Amino acid sequence: MCKRLTKIILAASFQLACLPVAAADKLLEMVTDYEVFFRQLVTDRDYPGAAFAVVTRDQILHVSTMGHTSADRKLPINANTTFRMASVSKTFAAEVVGLLVEDGVLRWDDPVIHYVPDFKINGDTSQIRIQHLLGQSTGLMPHAYDNLLEHGKSMDTIWRRMADLDFMCEPGRCYGYQNSVFSLVDPLVKNATTLPYERLVEQRIFKPLEMKTASMGYEAFINNPNHAKPHARRKGRWATVSVQPNYYRAAPAAGVNASILDMGKWVQAQLGSKPEVLSPAMVKNLHKPRVKTRREMYRKQWKNMLDDAHYGLGWRIYQVGEEPLVYHGGWVSGFRADVAFSPQRDLGIVVLLNAESSGINELTTRFWQMALAP
Repeated sequence: MCKRLTKIILAASFQLACLPVAAADKLLEMVTDYEVFFRQLVTDRDYPGAAFAVVTRDQILHVSTMGHTSADRKLPINANTTFRMASVSKTFAAEVVGLLVEDGVLRWDDPVIHYVPDFKINGDTSQIRIQHLLGQSTGLMPHAYDNLLEHGKSMDTIWRRMADLDFMCEPGRCYGYQNSVFSLVDPLVKNATTLPYERLVEQRIFKPLEMKTASMGYEAFINNPNHAKPHARRKGRWATVSVQPNYYRAAPAAGVNASILDMGKWVQAQLGSKPEVLSPAMVKNLHKPRVKTRREMYRKQWKNMLDDAHYGLGWRIYQVGEEPLVYHGGWVSGFRADVAFSPQRDLGIVVLLNAESSGINELTTRFWQMALAP
């Protein structure tokens, strides 16, 4: 694998003047040490391509890219190469709905059927509120009908099949991760605003945050000449595979494409860089722990760090000792994405791979082991 590394250091010498000298030096040293670890792991695993960004509210401190867009090693990945965000897309969906709540168009406690009257389950559908949809606490079986999504069925067909689903618990009382159910956000916001979901994301998030390479959907991804191609392990090597369009149909759950630079801007906004776009009060509400996610406590690499884990609204909240981390990961055929930040420390990281590998857990957890060390 080519070891070519493109480093972009925005704001010369990290411009950490806002921090005490000792703290700035410590952060600079930590990021430098982390990059050594990052490059070594990516090289050892022979990943086709990878990228990471470290940010604070006011600055994108460091962006590094490594490798190529495909196994033929012709085009190097750069800071504007787009990757699939997979389930990190759910964070965008929650924030779009949060903006509409701030506008007074929606309320978190509104029943979903007020806006999607055709949505039915085998029970009292009116119990499922918007907050349950975004909070993965609808009370329905986890991953309901994701198998149909993977087999190419339309979202309308899948949503109609939900009439067969029973409650496993009262909405709001238990966690059940969803993609197809979560994507009811699409018709919900369209019926509430008359605007397509994708357009709302572009108008309310991508443009005001200056996420210039960010897009929604399959066509936008493959038609961008600077996109990372997906890779899977084949006969001991990473092979370029086709971009799978199925999960793009569930746009709120998995429809976002973005570069490492743009995802750095996304984390900055979570930390408060653009209060005129995403208000601190709205963002804080999304990051509030709501339903316990016990299985997260046993995740590879993370399990030795976590003291507690919850889902908020479109975001996971991990507790590491006294430190809350706001997190979401994404995994779709040929790609992995991780976003994690500490509002308390004003620090965040994004890691992107165009390889379907659990090694992303090592990359993300190592950063936080270093950042949270005494």
